[in-house]
Amino acid sequence: MTAIPLSAAPDSAAASASAATDHAPANASPGTHDGHPPQGLLPLAVGAIGVVFGDIGTSPLYSLKESFIGHHRLAVDADHIFGVLSLMFWTMTLIVTVKYVFVILRADNKGEGGSLALLALIGRQLKPGRWTAFTAILGIVATALFYGDAIITPAVSVLSAVEGLTVVHPAFADVVLPISIAILIGLFAIQSRGTAAVGKLFGPVMLVYFLVIALLGLNGIARAPEILLAVNPWYAVKFFTLDPLLAFLALGSVVLAVTGAEALYADMGHFGRRAIMVAWLWVAFPCLLINYAGQSALLLRNPAMVENPFFLMAPDWARLPLVILATLATVIASQAVISGAFSVSQQAVQLGFLPRIRILHTSASAAGQVYVPLVNWVLLAMVILLVLAFRTSSNLASAYGIAVTGTMFITACMLGVLTFAVWKWHPLVAGLVTGTFLVIDGAYFASNATKIPDGGWFPLLVAAITFTALTTWATGRRILRERLAEDAMPFDLFLGSVCERVRRVKGTAVFMASTVEGIPPALLHNLKHNHILHERVVILTVMTAGVPHVPDHKRRDVEDMGHGFYRMIINSGFMDEADIPAELAAETRAGGPFKPMETSYFLARQTLIASKRPGMAIWREKLFAWMVRNSESPMQFFRLPTNRVIELGSQLEI
Repeated sequence: MTAIPLSAAPDSAAASASAATDHAPANASPGTHDGHPPQGLLPLAVGAIGVVFGDIGTSPLYSLKESFIGHHRLAVDADHIFGVLSLMFWTMTLIVTVKYVFVILRADNKGEGGSLALLALIGRQLKPGRWTAFTAILGIVATALFYGDAIITPAVSVLSAVEGLTVVHPAFADVVLPISIAILIGLFAIQSRGTAAVGKLFGPVMLVYFLVIALLGLNGIARAPEILLAVNPWYAVKFFTLDPLLAFLALGSVVLAVTGAEALYADMGHFGRRAIMVAWLWVAFPCLLINYAGQSALLLRNPAMVENPFFLMAPDWARLPLVILATLATVIASQAVISGAFSVSQQAVQLGFLPRIRILHTSASAAGQVYVPLVNWVLLAMVILLVLAFRTSSNLASAYGIAVTGTMFITACMLGVLTFAVWKWHPLVAGLVTGTFLVIDGAYFASNATKIPDGGWFPLLVAAITFTALTTWATGRRILRERLAEDAMPFDLFLGSVCERVRRVKGTAVFMASTVEGIPPALLHNLKHNHILHERVVILTVMTAGVPHVPDHKRRDVEDMGHGFYRMIINSGFMDEADIPAELAAETRAGGPFKPMETSYFLARQTLIASKRPGMAIWREKLFAWMVRNSESPMQFFRLPTNRVIELGSQLEI
């Protein structure tokens, strides 16, 4: 089985508690995690409505409006209204329903989804080679783009909802920005408390929201039922024949109707494929289509309503309550993407693409609920800057979409690898399916690329910085392991020439190792300076397999090396927690039970020095060294008792 390097045990980077390598042991079999809690289908579907469909559910607030009055304005006439609505219908049908619900959701990694889970799945199924290298780059790029999307989504969603106040009364225009910023600050400020309690309200609130927007849409359709003819794809084709350039540019706004589609796949581990399918096909999809049709019907009757058709569909008395409900929905949508950023960061740490960072668990019962302070406050700062810089949801819409369409296009590429190399579909079928989605997603991405000068550069800049950090860390750890291996002493040589000549003292010493070969630097440094060995010496390596969870009976491998030495390998899933004392407490094969007060943990911490040796560019080596210095202490990450840890430092050129 091929595993992705774990940055958590990692840093090898300071061999720092190095506990990871590039290959998991052969017996690190996939876990039996089923991907979602043992609940009924209906509760899971309601939960999915609240968490999975928050982003795509709030798209009606701005997507149809932006298609007409965005940076490439369209005439608000029957041909363009029918054309845009037809494009939206077929976009949601082909991209969300066919691509994600019926195809992509089949690519679950032991119940988990998302770019990194898909990357781990492919890495586990295929032998190292061109396919795995190609998909590794794609997975990292998709992850980098996600962070750009995670910054823009809260900003554009909350702004678009609060802007509804200007429909209630124009005098509210001056308070839109302050209210939006206050809501965003409050949203990020409560993240450390967890979302378990509030999360129970997400599903019911979003269910009410979907029903309300469907009722508003039905009211609009009743006044212009001919709008339903837009389901005929001919109207989309006619739009392109009428004005090919404007129709192509309009794709950049039309695709806003499916922002959040990636959440169907990313959140599969929380709710399961069936619950997400039910929630989409029976609630979200029909309600969204009805609302878009209602907005379009309103524009047929009164083109002047294009300034904000979502709120203008409602009668005067209902607009303020609708603003409040829409604001709640956008807060939920933002919460979902923020939680997603925390989850992706945790996976990136475990899989070896980010250094150890502080990760707090906010629920004693739900392992997936985490809070990452660094990510939280960086996101808040960037979101506030975005709101202040762009000021309106229309301006932000220029920056929105390119990260989403980029991720969709990458997912289509990875789907090609899956269908050809992993699922081994017939080449004609795999080629047809992959080619179709590549053409569709490529067209939307190309259209959004035209918005780069108007704001689309921002998510690309965030993605570029993130990609640099992810690849620098992964490459730096590989180089660091190679440097450490150059000076490593073979285990047999050590046992034969050194072990019997050294005084042994009572107790147990656990030495963290980044690889399963040779003697860890911490052991050699301890022997050099203290000239002693403990009666029992355990060389411990933590490995991350390409599965979300590893079952208890396959988590630990123990080998008796003789002379009181044991090599232990802890096999961890990329969503499992690293708790070494707990693992040792459950193990008796390494010379008997471990007594906490008689067990000492030895860590090696290297001070890295950038050099001209072959590896990375000097600036990247310096960046890597900085990341190592600022990474979370291995004591906290591995939950080691601070009064039983000994760190031994040295300098190392990379």
